[in-house]
Amino acid sequence: MEKDVENNVWLYLDTSALVKIYVEESESDTVVSAIAQAETVATCVISYVETHAAFARLHREQIFTDEQFEVVKHEFVEDWEEYFQIPFTQSLMQRAAELAEIYALRAYDSVQLAAADVLFNQSEQSVIFASFDQRLNLAASRLGLKLLSEIRAK
Repeated sequence: MEKDVENNVWLYLDTSALVKIYVEESESDTVVSAIAQAETVATCVISYVETHAAFARLHREQIFTDEQFEVVKHEFVEDWEEYFQIPFTQSLMQRAAELAEIYALRAYDSVQLAAADVLFNQSEQSVIFASFDQRLNLAASRLGLKLLSEIRAK
């Protein structure tokens, strides 16, 4: 298999990408492949809440049976400690507010972008941003982040 993600890279997953690990959707294989190739997988702590909310929505919409819902939640909780978790701090909150204004992002999207931006600016490694939200990807690109969507399109 050809490598899409370079070695020694941090892969930042927003919730739309994180859910694809646990729910078979379009591009799930892209995310799983990128994770396998990344040195470190990072996300913001808010992804814990957002991912549980996404699973609960799928359960309410009867896409998940009761058993599937319990299994996917358990798998996610088991994996959670493996992710590099970016904390929601005062400075992250302020940066997220700035990004929400600049890029007209929803609140949690701006937090995800701020977390990836912090990682990008503090890491000596390359950072790839994985999201399946067009507006969020555009904002991330404008901040100089490499996008998983661009890498997979090559």
